[in-house]
Amino acid sequence: MTYHGSYEVSRETTPDDGSDVSRETAPGPTPVLTAAQLAERAAGFDDDQTPLARAAQATVMVRAGIPQENLDRPSETRVFVVANQKGGVGKTTSTVNLAAALTQLGQRVLVIDLDPQGNASTALNIEHRQGTPSTYELLVDGLSLVDLAQPCPDAAGLWVVPATIDLAGAEIELVSVVAREQRLKKAIDAHPRIGSAADAGEDRFDYVFVDCPPSLGLLTLNALVAGAEMLIPIQAEYYALEGLGQLLATVDMVRAHLNPELAVSTIVLTMYDARTRLAAGVAQEVREHFGDQVLKTAIPRSVRVSEAPSYGQTVMTYDPGSPGALSYLEAAREIVAGGRLS
Repeated sequence: MTYHGSYEVSRETTPDDGSDVSRETAPGPTPVLTAAQLAERAAGFDDDQTPLARAAQATVMVRAGIPQENLDRPSETRVFVVANQKGGVGKTTSTVNLAAALTQLGQRVLVIDLDPQGNASTALNIEHRQGTPSTYELLVDGLSLVDLAQPCPDAAGLWVVPATIDLAGAEIELVSVVAREQRLKKAIDAHPRIGSAADAGEDRFDYVFVDCPPSLGLLTLNALVAGAEMLIPIQAEYYALEGLGQLLATVDMVRAHLNPELAVSTIVLTMYDARTRLAAGVAQEVREHFGDQVLKTAIPRSVRVSEAPSYGQTVMTYDPGSPGALSYLEAAREIVAGGRLS
């Protein structure tokens, strides 16, 4: 047995050809469920079906626009802010896939793209060329969410407010505006389909996801003031932990001065590679620090998840039976259950 850096590498000999095989080993069980285990958790299928058959049936239902389950809806709209100032941690990917997964669980969802790159709009197949009515008009011109939201063509029950490159200049234009950090909150509060069952009725949105840019500027501040819950995607690498302290300090500041209701309710581990000790170590450290706020389901590295946006889709519709899609579906179930899925 040899050591390379912080990784332990074991040498095995295969019984067939005697070749030398190198692999990284991780101590103990990992928190990531296999695709077969996730498929077995899917509800609505006969017990005698194999995991492969269940995944195939799930694909057919998704293609037909039929929810795989109809879970209980929350009594009022839950507004999530998806933020992490570090780029490349799966923030937008988690936003769009969790939103699409929730619609497959019978929920109604609104995604607000607050990132000038417009990646969430791309993944949800929403037009966001320059000049398209978008979150720029929402924040700068005061247009209403009702006038800006577009239905996602690939997911029934999912609506999107797109972002365009115009949003890149919004922070400068809002500098002199009174209560500039309250613009998004006022727009969300004014939407007739956002609120409690008594106020907004059965046609209400169950979830609102605000996808933030990878920075802690005025756009992200608007989101933090508007949301009641915060979802933080954390890549299973140590670099992803370095800026977490600054992010949480910003959350504390917002809670103290602008939005006392804001709470970090959900943390999801992304790009998890169960083969490495590094990923297991990061996951353990995050779980020890945040406890039940961390979803039990970690999102594995997946080529399918990365490919889907190039086709204007989420992985939930691009390949519903893939490990990435099954993981996001299981994570969505945990969110519906309040992050305490047994």
